[in-house]
Amino acid sequence: MTAGNKENVRLFDAGAKGRGLKASKEFSTGEVVFAEPSYSAVVFDSLAFQVCHCCFRRQAQLHRCGQCRFAHYCNRTCQTACWEEHKQECAAIRKSGKAPSESVRLAARLLWRLHKDNGLASDSQLVSVDQLQEHVDQLSQEQLQQLQTDVRVLQDYWSYGSKQHSVEYISHIFGIIKCNGFTLTDQRGLQAVGVGLFPNLALVNHDCWPNCTAILNHGNHSAVSSALHSPRRIEVRTLGKISEGEELTISYVDFLQLSADRQKQLKEQFHFECSCKHCSQHISDDLMMAAADGQDSPIQEVSAFSKDSLEKIEKSRLDGDYSEVLRLCRECLQKQRGVLADTHLHRLRVLSIAAEVLSSLRQFSEAADCARKMVEGYMKLYHPNNALLGMAIMRAGVTLWHAGQIEEGHSLICKAYSILMVTHGPNHSVTRDLEKMRTQTEQELKMLQQNTEVYPPKKQNISSCSTDGGAKAFLREQ
Repeated sequence: MTAGNKENVRLFDAGAKGRGLKASKEFSTGEVVFAEPSYSAVVFDSLAFQVCHCCFRRQAQLHRCGQCRFAHYCNRTCQTACWEEHKQECAAIRKSGKAPSESVRLAARLLWRLHKDNGLASDSQLVSVDQLQEHVDQLSQEQLQQLQTDVRVLQDYWSYGSKQHSVEYISHIFGIIKCNGFTLTDQRGLQAVGVGLFPNLALVNHDCWPNCTAILNHGNHSAVSSALHSPRRIEVRTLGKISEGEELTISYVDFLQLSADRQKQLKEQFHFECSCKHCSQHISDDLMMAAADGQDSPIQEVSAFSKDSLEKIEKSRLDGDYSEVLRLCRECLQKQRGVLADTHLHRLRVLSIAAEVLSSLRQFSEAADCARKMVEGYMKLYHPNNALLGMAIMRAGVTLWHAGQIEEGHSLICKAYSILMVTHGPNHSVTRDLEKMRTQTEQELKMLQQNTEVYPPKKQNISSCSTDGGAKAFLREQ
């Protein structure tokens, strides 16, 4: 949290929910309540060589640390900017001969930072890191065994002079990470690439229908001098108007689940019972399991078939057999037609996968049809300013644009832009990319309309037109 916006919030006792944050003033839609650089953050093990360890951007070619040969960076400027955070990790990796798991690396980075700060909260922190909530005493037997393994690995990996920590304290640190770790996405917002700890963000409580969203801003690292860089940071933005004294909330899980499933996930991962309005009143559960209009017979058979098909689809995706994925999706969608509503979770999941696979196979016309139906269902379920909804509409708009359905694609891209301006703001890389697409589709639409006035089509629908090569090249770059 920057010193300039710490005054925007105040810490309070939220009763059964523990501590929480309230707004110290009134906020308009899309305002930044506070921004906070990561206290510690690491790239996932599986993406360690594909994502910059400083700004968390995905890059085709990365510069490798010549000492530990594990950390990768966009360039020398990112490496220099991250050296203070990496230097002790670098020595530990060289000493142990290999990098440990992401959870151990994050715990070690957190401990090194605590040592550097003498365990004290900075002026921008509302509480110190080791005062954050943890639920080690509520872990399952399997989770406890994993915790014990991680503690032993960290003790071997740890190197800070003669200073050693007790098993209890290290377990406490791992517990804090498990309960408060925040997933970080790449610069396009499309893939989870790492995990970080943000102490002030950890104080914001959950609601399945929140009034804020937390988005990673990767900062600006284009300047040659690292002194001119802006750090990666979380921005907490309002999804609507917020009154002074109102509690700030974000959602810890995707809303697109039945209330019982959201409650189960929250209980298993964060160890609390969600009693928000949408869970206690089971709001939208009926839509998520609804039958199609005019469908009177039971839908259990088709629902069971869909669930089984989704398991097969996921297996085929993991195997890389996309032709089989597509066959299963088409079969399932045919079975669902006229039986499951357009808001049914199984139908939406199949439509999402089908649109993704069809686009990758460049079958854009069919992909556009799936994407359109998927978005229609999403808009009936999600909060109108939900970031995931905005990203889904953006992808659908791009798919329709690529399919030559320029007018409808442009409309969806504009809709996505209005949502992401609220959730991400005008300076986020996702929003800037979307602004370029919005401008290009608008220009293409004008050209298409001008050509139509001069040369009226002969019973040709706009969906049969194709985007020009420049548009497709632009999309491939995105």
